[in-house]
Amino acid sequence: MHNNNDIKSLHNNNHIAIELLVNNHPGVMSHITGLFSRRAFNLEGILCGSIGDGSKSKMYLLVKNDAFLEQIIKQVRKLHDVLDIEVYEDYDESIFRNPERFLNIE
Repeated sequence: MHNNNDIKSLHNNNHIAIELLVNNHPGVMSHITGLFSRRAFNLEGILCGSIGDGSKSKMYLLVKNDAFLEQIIKQVRKLHDVLDIEVYEDYDESIFRNPERFLNIE
């Protein structure tokens, strides 16, 4: 778990946050994170929780910005269980400090 200084450091070191809305069932997180690991991308932070009636989850992935990241994002978009994806270069660090605020969405 990151402390507040770690999060500020990550934000200042060319990191981006990827927000995903996905179907919530076993294997979805593994499938998505596997795309990153197979391409040697380290996930610096992962936040995931079910939302609404529990049929969907919201995921936040913190990764270093890289020239090859755009290609991985295109591949993630094509996954059947990925319903929406947003990429934030200027993200709100409180996503990782106060996760309940971001996962308690109806």
